[in-house]
Amino acid sequence: MDYPNTAQRGTVLDMEIEPDSRPLALRVDALTREFGDVRAVDELSFHVERGEVYGLLGPNGAGKTTTLRILAGMMQPTSGSVEVLGTRPGDNLIELRRRLGYLTADTGLYARLTPREVLTFFARVSGMSDSQVSYRIERLKDELGLGEFIDRRCEKLSSGQTQRTAIARALVHEPDVLIVDEPTATLDVLAAQFILKRLRTEADSGKAVLLSTHHLSEAELVCDRIGVIHRGRLCGEGTVSELKQATGADSLTEAFLRLVTDAPDGAETLPVEITEAET
Repeated sequence: MDYPNTAQRGTVLDMEIEPDSRPLALRVDALTREFGDVRAVDELSFHVERGEVYGLLGPNGAGKTTTLRILAGMMQPTSGSVEVLGTRPGDNLIELRRRLGYLTADTGLYARLTPREVLTFFARVSGMSDSQVSYRIERLKDELGLGEFIDRRCEKLSSGQTQRTAIARALVHEPDVLIVDEPTATLDVLAAQFILKRLRTEADSGKAVLLSTHHLSEAELVCDRIGVIHRGRLCGEGTVSELKQATGADSLTEAFLRLVTDAPDGAETLPVEITEAET
């Protein structure tokens, strides 16, 4: 399956590259988050433009989920700042949630509700009218293939059906920004490909998509730019070709390993996904 990588500009390590002219949707500036003596995110900075899929790539425990939760307004930073569509999450959380779609690694669907009921609830919470709700649910039912199970209780859905429902929930209110945390963690190859293709479609329609993953193959397939994060720090950033060029690597896997092992305190065994296509 082909996923076009359209972004041609960015920043890789110390390489100066002409910035893209597309408007910013997300900005993270020197973000730090501490939990007691543990610094989960360490002066992290990056941005995501409208119309692109930006991959936040790193091993488990790198600080990816903490960063996403701060962007979604679910957690406050220790220092630094984040902006979503030009606004800090804490300034207007209600408006943020109307313009932001957030899919967590744990889908959190209500077991005794049907997908239709889940979507109706979240659409109405976002302020949509009854007619808007009906139209949007019918459209997502067709686009995401929900028809077979849309009136079945969520507790009886398969993993793939559950994840399609969760994606629909994140999209039902037509957000401008989509933040997605490990969306394919429990899915088989076909179901994962469907989800990734949908993320690409959303970006191509003008949305900003921030994808957190530790699957190198997913990042290479769908992301326009990638930020490599390790122990809360950004080790490198750019397109796949830029990352390989900056590290002298022949594959994204090799580039990733060089970036994280060259980072401070980075020489350790890393729980990342490496597939035959990448070796």
